Amino acid sequence: MISNRIAIYPGTFDPITNGHVDLVIRAARIFERVIIAVAENKNKTPLFTLAERVDMTRQAVIDIPQAEVVDFNTLLVECAKKHGAGVILRGLRAVSDFEFEFQLAGMNRHLCKELETLFLTPSEKYAFISSTVIREIAKLGGDASGFVPEHVHNALISKFSAQTR
Repeated sequence: MISNRIAIYPGTFDPITNGHVDLVIRAARIFERVIIAVAENKNKTPLFTLAERVDMTRQAVIDIPQAEVVDFNTLLVECAKKHGAGVILRGLRAVSDFEFEFQLAGMNRHLCKELETLFLTPSEKYAFISSTVIREIAKLGGDASGFVPEHVHNALISKFSAQTR
């Protein structure tokens, strides 16, 4: 049975950023449970493995009692039902995100009429952060430490130093 007191926050989280964590913290004030659903996503070639992304995400939200991290490789609506989530949480950084997110929300509602989508905007200090930009900064030797949790920053350094060997 799904509940509107449980939200699911899906993403690839490659890697999880301070902006993602900010959305989880804010959602935890609204919902009894926030499930961070880390997608396997075979259509993308992530930098980190699914297990690494799940582990980094768990570490990033360890101090948020309402947060739970799961992985999934099914339709999001199936994952939401499995975990009893009645709300899909999505972050909107800019107007350019809206059209794609609007289409996803409509499709998810078509697939499961009981699921609602809630859009949250990030704190202004995180509005420009994306995992893609963070990976590029780290790949080129820039300092991404202000944009990701410390353990994620260390993992980025480790991953890119291993690739250059």
